[in-house]
Amino acid sequence: MDHMFRAYDIRGIFGKDLTCDVMLNIGKALGTYVKKEYDGKPISLGYDIRTSSPALAMCLKAGLNARGITVIDAGEVAFGEALFTGWRSEVPLIAFITASHLKSEWNGLKLYYGDGVGFPTEEIMRLKEMVKSCEGCDETWENVGYIRDVNMHQEYVGHFADTFKLGDAGLKVAVDCGSGAACLNAPDIMRAVGFDVVEVFCKPDPSYPTRDPEPADEHLGELKKVVVEQGCSFGVAFDGDGDRAVIVDDLGRTLGADVSGTIMAQHLVENGRPKMVIANVESSRVIESVLEPMGVEVMRIKVGHTFLTLEAKKHNAAIGIERSGHIIVPEVFLFDDAMVVPPVLGRVLADHGGKLSELVDALPKFNTRAVKVDAPDETKFDVIERLQEKFKAEYDKVNTMDGARVDLDKGWVLIRASNTSPMIRLTAEADTEEDLDALIEQFEKVLRAEIE
Repeated sequence: MDHMFRAYDIRGIFGKDLTCDVMLNIGKALGTYVKKEYDGKPISLGYDIRTSSPALAMCLKAGLNARGITVIDAGEVAFGEALFTGWRSEVPLIAFITASHLKSEWNGLKLYYGDGVGFPTEEIMRLKEMVKSCEGCDETWENVGYIRDVNMHQEYVGHFADTFKLGDAGLKVAVDCGSGAACLNAPDIMRAVGFDVVEVFCKPDPSYPTRDPEPADEHLGELKKVVVEQGCSFGVAFDGDGDRAVIVDDLGRTLGADVSGTIMAQHLVENGRPKMVIANVESSRVIESVLEPMGVEVMRIKVGHTFLTLEAKKHNAAIGIERSGHIIVPEVFLFDDAMVVPPVLGRVLADHGGKLSELVDALPKFNTRAVKVDAPDETKFDVIERLQEKFKAEYDKVNTMDGARVDLDKGWVLIRASNTSPMIRLTAEADTEEDLDALIEQFEKVLRAEIE
């Protein structure tokens, strides 16, 4: 069970690692936690479209109710609506059952404070110990919580309509929900803010028959085709639960979140937002290259949505950017609701009056690539620790804040273990494709040897 409790969520294969019994015990432990820390106040819960999600939600609710905790139940929703429901309900904690971008057999639990800041690692580990010790397993008939069903869909969509008023900007956006939870609200939201919407894979299906729930470039062929053929201003692809968005520009090019995030940050700062931007350690140097000449402070942090939300709040950032696609605009929400990204880009284009591709082409160019290498959960962090020591002995500029990052004259390489999957990611950036190829080849060889 230990391996399911990760740096910022809980994940496992349904029926193998994550069973209904395990989720029941998590619910009991979480109920005890809420009684200790928040005097037994209600918490909110939502779940994604996976086939196992309703069963796991029932078990979590049963465990919480058994410990006397009332549950505000948002039901089957995308990530943002679940967080919005908890935020508006003013609960101390928000739970969302999902395995995000992982395959259909996976599921899990994400926890957030009431303002949308992710549950920190130390509290997830504390919850794990409470589950293992069965702390809070005692139950009495006179102390049982109840379930209050809440539907805030219209209020959620209305919040976007009130916040973003694109008017008659004439922007057409292709929305690729990948058959995931974003189908439940993305088309409604995009129409509410003023986009002309072209739907791509917007019928929910927990088997994900249309494309992989991970919105990587190689999975976005249909979206890119639709954007170009239908003359869209841009396209957006969401991951399985709707907390990450990947943008495709009007020429059909997939943009990294650091590129689209930099364009958004420029606009926000130019319109009076704080000159502070949060970006994780694997994001491109394009962020500093563009924003620092504007007087913006760019603060680098560890990879992970928990750190992104926490640091964005702590430092009053205009925006938080994570390379994987998590983007936070705190003036809208402190949580990483991917539904925020297209309307902000819509504002940029409405004010700019040109094409997204023009804004992209005006940015400095860096060659970046990421490689995923399979590595068992049981050993992947040991591999990183050994590489940190190895690189510190061999190179002058080594950053071990999150994994092992080596900065060289021709670029940089970051090797870090995924906190959500059995793999290690190698990310590299260089001025030329030739230098990038050389860096990837050199460090991937070292990584694979260390894994073996």
